[in-house]
Amino acid sequence: MSMQRALIQWYEDNHRKLPWRETKEPYRIWLSEIMCQQTQVATVIDYYNRFLKVFPTVYDLAQGDEDQVYKLWEGLGYYSRAKRLMLCARVVVEQYDGQFPSHYNEMIQLPGIGPYTAGAVLSIAFNVKEPAIDGNVMRVYSRLYKITHDVGKADARKHFDPYVRKDLPDEISAFNQGLMELGATICTPTKPRCEECPISEWCMAYEAGEQTSLPKRLPKPKKKHKKMTVAYITCGDYVMVEKRGTDGLLANLWGLPIVEADENTVEWLHEQYGLKTTEKAFMVSKKHVFTHLVWDMTMVQFEAKEMVAIEDPEVHWVKDTTFSEYPLPTAFRKLLK
Repeated sequence: MSMQRALIQWYEDNHRKLPWRETKEPYRIWLSEIMCQQTQVATVIDYYNRFLKVFPTVYDLAQGDEDQVYKLWEGLGYYSRAKRLMLCARVVVEQYDGQFPSHYNEMIQLPGIGPYTAGAVLSIAFNVKEPAIDGNVMRVYSRLYKITHDVGKADARKHFDPYVRKDLPDEISAFNQGLMELGATICTPTKPRCEECPISEWCMAYEAGEQTSLPKRLPKPKKKHKKMTVAYITCGDYVMVEKRGTDGLLANLWGLPIVEADENTVEWLHEQYGLKTTEKAFMVSKKHVFTHLVWDMTMVQFEAKEMVAIEDPEVHWVKDTTFSEYPLPTAFRKLLK
């Protein structure tokens, strides 16, 4: 039996039952791949099912309300994915009549689709012989062929591509999914379960007893910390929420005004929003971790003399009980709990 056949047989017998594995519909496979980026599969399942109830087709998503999409995405993080999701759906509808392209050169041009996502959708939905190389696959191949290239480097995928590509069989869908599944469940970052691995007899690292020393990855630089003040601005029974701009962290999402803690917040609120406020009380402190940055947040209540109408940024004055209607990122939801 070949390595490919052994992996495919193992995948067919042992893979996790996930809703997006019950379809060959490109839209649903693409949606699952975008959602699973930087997010654990167990977390994604409920989001995926809820999203499809509201946007069952790419046409529905292309015509969807931006705030509704962000609300359904709330808690998944990396919100730029949600924005590119909408942009991609519109391109598929406008340029491809709602049908995802089945050729790599066209697929890779769609918003938010990189080499991994293109390979995954093409191989799973269309059985196109393209590799789908993510972190799981690079870890498997680091051990399979004792590849010592740093998987954290920007060029890592290109380095692994020829190794994976030469192994691609005709049963590409099951093979690619098998590699992903193997990396997620057996060939894990620590304590790989080599005795349960269907391809251990072909694994050079296992044969040499070096499986736990691969893949190679240089230590990540320490994240920068920023102390931030989050302004909980009240005016009687109402609280001010704003829609953040199109650039930077948490772009396009609703939230509370936030500024670096060394600023005079009362003066900043007057300069930025035309608000006359007085500081009332410290409320709570929380930490929120981004990819390269940590916000050490302190939420402070400020009382405004009047509810000023502001258009840029877009501002709403709402009862605190209606916060749940807005797509608030996790950073703010941590504080509002």
